[in-house]
Amino acid sequence: MPASRNTSADDLNDRTLALLKGLVEHYVVDGRPVGSKTLARDLGLGLSSATLRNIMADLERLGLICAPHTSAGRVPTAKGLRVFIDNLIKVRPIDRAEEGKLRRGLGEGSHPDGLVEAASKLLAELSQQAGVVLLPRRQVACLRQVDFVTLSEGRLLVILVTDDGRVHNWVVEHPHNYGESELTRAANYLNENFVGHTLAQMRTAIVRELQRAQAEVGAVMATMVELANRLIPPPTDGAPSGDYLIRGESNLLANVNPAADLSKLQTLFRAFGEKRELLHLLDQCLQGQGVQIFLGAESGYQFLGDYSLVTAPYEMDGQIVGALGVIGPSRMPYERVVAVVDVTARLLGAALNRRLPAPS
Repeated sequence: MPASRNTSADDLNDRTLALLKGLVEHYVVDGRPVGSKTLARDLGLGLSSATLRNIMADLERLGLICAPHTSAGRVPTAKGLRVFIDNLIKVRPIDRAEEGKLRRGLGEGSHPDGLVEAASKLLAELSQQAGVVLLPRRQVACLRQVDFVTLSEGRLLVILVTDDGRVHNWVVEHPHNYGESELTRAANYLNENFVGHTLAQMRTAIVRELQRAQAEVGAVMATMVELANRLIPPPTDGAPSGDYLIRGESNLLANVNPAADLSKLQTLFRAFGEKRELLHLLDQCLQGQGVQIFLGAESGYQFLGDYSLVTAPYEMDGQIVGALGVIGPSRMPYERVVAVVDVTARLLGAALNRRLPAPS
C-alpha cells in the first residue's frame, strides 16, 4: 500500500491514533525506538503485542512511523509528528511559578532591547531549548527627531533619529519637488506632534487628522502623509528587515549523539551565524496567527534538518511587529513548549506596549 501524502487523523481509527500518540510520547521522552511490547505494557488498550504490531505495520505503510535500523522498535517520521501535532497534542499550561517568572522578567526593562533580550533568555530557560526573538521591525521605533533635505530634483534625504539614539539616513525618490519651506514645515509638524510615538502610530494619526481637516488644510496634510510614508528605512540586499537574538544554544547539545547528530547541529549553528535563512523563516512567521510549528526540513528550510521551530508573533499597538520561538530537536515536548512560546509572545507584546504613549 503506497504511503499517502495527505494522511490525516480522519483516515485513522481511534485505537490507531491512540497507538501513534503513545509511540510519539515515548519517543519524545528518551529518543529511542519504541517496540510493541512497550506500548502493550504502557498504553492499556487491551490489545495483544501481535495486534499492536499489525497496527504499527499499517502506520509504517502510511509513512507515519519507520524503523531507523534493524530492530523491533519504530520512531515517528516528520509526517507522523505532523499528524500528532495537528490532531493529538494536548497543550499543557505553564504553572503559576513559571508565568510569574515570565511576568517579572518582562516587567523589569523599559527599553525594547532589554525586553527582547529578557524574552530570549526566558524562552531558553523555560523550554530548555534555544530561544530566538526577531527584533521589532523598524517602524515601531519611537521618533525623537526627523529632518528632510533636498539633494537634487526628485531625490530626498531622510534623517531620522529614534529613541534608542540611532541615526538613520537614506535617500528616497519622490515625485514632487518640495520647497525648503514645505520640508521645514513638515519636519516641524512631525517633531512637535509625534516625538515619543512609533512610526506606525504617527502614520495612523496623520491619516486620521487628514480625514478630519481635509477641507481646510488638505494640501498641507497630504504633504505630511507623503513624507510620513518615507520614514521606514528600506531593507538592504533583498534580505528581510530586522535581526534576531538567540540564547540557549548550549541546550541543544544536551541530547546530541556525537556520531549521528553533531553534523546536523553544526549545520544549524552555521545558519545561526549566517542569519539569512533563519531571518527569512522568522519573517514568514509574521504572516501567521498564533503558534506555528515548523518541523525540520518538512518546513522547506533544509538548515533545520531534524530540528523544529515553535514560533508565535508578538504585537505592539495592535500590529504584528516581531516573532519569537524555540528551536529544538524534532522530539521536543511540544505540549509544554507551545504553551511557553504562546505566553511569552503575549507578555512581551504587553510589556512593549506599556512603554509606548497612547496614540493621539
